[in-house]
Amino acid sequence: MATAASTPHLTAPEPRGACPFAPPPAYQQAHREEPISRISLWDGSTPWLVTRHEDIRTALGDTRFSADATRPGFPFLSAGAKELSTGRPTLIRMDDPEHSRLRRMLTGDFMIKKVETLRPEIQRITDDLLDRMTADQSTADLVAEFALPLPSLVICLLLGVPYEDHDFFQQRSRILLRRDSDPGLVRTAQDELADYLTKLTETKRTAPDDGILSRLLARGELTVDEIATTARLLLIAGHETTANMTALSVLALLRNPEQLALLRDHPEQAPHAIEELLRYLTIVHSGLSRVVAEDLTLGGVEMRAGEGVLLLLNTANRDEQEFPAGDDLDLTRDARRHVAFGFGVHQCLGQPLARLELQVALTSILRRLPELRLAVPFEELRFRHEMLVYGLHELPLAW
Repeated sequence: MATAASTPHLTAPEPRGACPFAPPPAYQQAHREEPISRISLWDGSTPWLVTRHEDIRTALGDTRFSADATRPGFPFLSAGAKELSTGRPTLIRMDDPEHSRLRRMLTGDFMIKKVETLRPEIQRITDDLLDRMTADQSTADLVAEFALPLPSLVICLLLGVPYEDHDFFQQRSRILLRRDSDPGLVRTAQDELADYLTKLTETKRTAPDDGILSRLLARGELTVDEIATTARLLLIAGHETTANMTALSVLALLRNPEQLALLRDHPEQAPHAIEELLRYLTIVHSGLSRVVAEDLTLGGVEMRAGEGVLLLLNTANRDEQEFPAGDDLDLTRDARRHVAFGFGVHQCLGQPLARLELQVALTSILRRLPELRLAVPFEELRFRHEMLVYGLHELPLAW
């Protein structure tokens, strides 16, 4: 039985290389040479770094790898992330049975059949945003004018949150998702979001609507505080991830014109193509944190209870054993076994919605803007290296 070297030789985050779509070269090298190794975090802790697709699927499917951030040894990627865990945990930081209890109450809202009923409304929102963006201009920042508003409008509709408040929750979301946020700022942003969603939930008692907040309140099984905490997770995840995935996908297609042409000419292939874009880009680029709940062996490496584990989704999604020529974007590839949404009991609840939004957004953009191109040199683009969700700060385009 092998035991990986105990001396940390990697840190988090490692810098990216020449290709902004690829994982940091140091992580790719670790994946090739020592797929389970140690990594050094900001607080001096040295959790395991797991990089192989097979090992990550195994770990995410094994309940002995705990998602509970209150357990000793849980690895935090920043001081801000640790501060965030001191408040009421969301369901992604819970183990069963509490995790399943909360998740069951939301599953129906994110089932494929239920989400598919939203397609006409998502198409209408998409068309409106593109109409506005192209009405009297031939250039625009896709992030600000399309990629961010689209999922924000949709998740607000689902939850019953007024979209007019988007500046408020988007600003605080950015603070919570920055790796370098001061813990005091994180605490304030978290408290302000909690107060906002608690008050909003209370208003649903006298003025209920069709949103998830009203429905959870009507069930009478959760406290207002629990509903507000759940809403915070859905609100942030619901707009940040899809917004960045949309903008980054457009850029990746522009850098791979033959793949762009393939999707533009065959929009019926969008569901298949989206899976490859999810694999190739893997916007949750910092990995998923877990802590070992009892002694076990993963990939031939002994791990002890209380040791932290960081599961790198982006190296798993480039693993040549699972995805040959994994550094290439190939929309014809069968990428269904990617782990961009995680795997196991914590697999992303909102993935059907994200997939639908991406299908509608990308096919509509390519259909409406056949002359789409970058409005600035590629080298001038600013990527979100400092954020827990990868993407672009802006994407200036012309058509």
